[in-house]
Parts: sequence; structure tokens; C-alpha cells
Amino acid sequence: MSIDKFLNDGQEPATVEKIYTRLVDLLNTGEEVIYIAVQKKPLVNLFPDCVALTNKRVLFFTPANLGLSIKFIDFVWKDIVDVHSKEEIIGAVFTVKTLNGAEMGVDYLPKVQARKLYQYAQERKENEREERRLRELEEKRAESGSVLIDNPSHVALTPPAPPPVFEAPVPVSAPEPVKEEPAAKPDELTEKLKKLKMLFDNSLISQEEYNQKKMDLLEDL
Repeated sequence: MSIDKFLNDGQEPATVEKIYTRLVDLLNTGEEVIYIAVQKKPLVNLFPDCVALTNKRVLFFTPANLGLSIKFIDFVWKDIVDVHSKEEIIGAVFTVKTLNGAEMGVDYLPKVQARKLYQYAQERKENEREERRLRELEEKRAESGSVLIDNPSHVALTPPAPPPVFEAPVPVSAPEPVKEEPAAKPDELTEKLKKLKMLFDNSLISQEEYNQKKMDLLEDL
């Protein structure tokens, strides 16, 4: 990628190229470089410090070993609570402050570059605040059992379930009482014959009387 877009405000090309080459190795997936500012010290400016902004963090670069190596420290936007730019007689100072109270800054930045850093940083912080607000809102709604819907038109509405249908119970007819058949009356003739036989067996009547009575009963049939 060309570094020309990072040279519009008087940045020193050789320094920007060195910093950008280092940045490419540090970028995460989806991370893009927004701006690079280069320190410009009065009189001697052999190994200037630099500040780079990406869409995810702020990086401070400091040359070491007479410019043979570069050290850096970075802060992600969500950890930055304040961004400050102060213009002085010579150049400006750009400073960031983090949640844990750490501060990092670079002095002798060209004023136009410091202003661009501050402008981009404020825009990024505003975006970060909005993203944080949406995350907190989503978490609160999730805790209350609701769902955050970004685009209601893409959500299929589930029709309400129809009310349950209750079938009327089928009447069960009571079982008909079982009619008890009246006990059959004993045969009167048989009873009389039994009694007659009993009288005869007990010698209460003679054989002749028994036969006669028996014949009389049978004649009634």
C-alpha cells in the first residue's frame, strides 16, 4: 500500500515509511491505519518519535539503538478515557490517558498533525462511546429476558398460538340396574308329596293312607 496518504501534512517520508512497515506487522484482522504523525524537534531531529492511529488503538513509536530498532506501546480505544492536545510555542503535545491512570504523549509535533490526531481521536472515542452504550443496552435487555433487535423488518414475527380447544365430555350413561328375577316358588305338589312321604316315613300314616293321599294329589294335575 502507498504511504502517500500519510504525507499530506508535512510528515517526513523516510520516517513514515519505516513506521508504516513496522505497523503492517502489528495490525490485527480488520485493523486499518488512519493517521501517522511524526515528531519534529528543533535543531536536531534524527530519530523522531511517532504516533499512529488505527481504528482499534493508538500506538506510540520511539526509536532505539540509534534508530536501528523501534520500540512501541499501544492502547486500545476502549481503555482510553481522555485525549488531549496542547499547542505550544514550538509544536504541540498530544497525550492520551487510560482507565488505569497511565499517560503517554509525544511533544514537538507539528501543530497541524497534532490537530489531526486530536480530531481523529475524538471521532474514534465518540464511536467507542456509542458502541459501549449499545453493548450495555444489549446486556441490560438480555438480563431482563428481552432481545435487542437492530432491524425489526428482518425479523419474522411468530403468530400467536391459537387458544386451546376443549372438547365437551361425552356423557357416560349409568349402567342399568340388573333386575333380579324373583325366586321361583317351590312346586306346591312337590312339597305336599314330600310332607306326605315324611308322614309315612315317621309311621304317622299307614301305607294305605299314604297311597290314597298320593293318588289324590296326583289326580289334581
